[in-house]
Amino acid sequence: MKYLPLFISLLLLSLVSCHSSKKSINKKSNIEDFESFYTKFHKDESFQMSRIKFPLQGKMVDESGDTKWSKQNWLMMKVKIYDIDKKKYKVEYKKSKSTFYQKFWIEGSGFGAEYRFELLNNKWYLVYALDQNL
Repeated sequence: MKYLPLFISLLLLSLVSCHSSKKSINKKSNIEDFESFYTKFHKDESFQMSRIKFPLQGKMVDESGDTKWSKQNWLMMKVKIYDIDKKKYKVEYKKSKSTFYQKFWIEGSGFGAEYRFELLNNKWYLVYALDQNL
């Protein structure tokens, strides 16, 4: 009988610990999967527009000058970096837990593009785009 309060205390403590573990697991599982996002981003124009952080950092650069990105001048990204013709273009990409960076260019041509995606509030967004054609 004298061990009953100790037993109840340990039982309550273990239940609270289990509940805390569940919360942290659920929080992690709410993070959007990058590959699913990336595929949908390149297929669905309205989804793509909803996942671009305007005003978007970066710019378009060509012979006529620099132009800031806007919803009106944005051209839909249709080709994933993995699908770019590596015989024609140089390609780089790098993924971490919260960022995805991609770049492709034609060596010595003045043509290239860079994009950066970031995980914000458990969802992926395009936050930077540089499109260069000189």
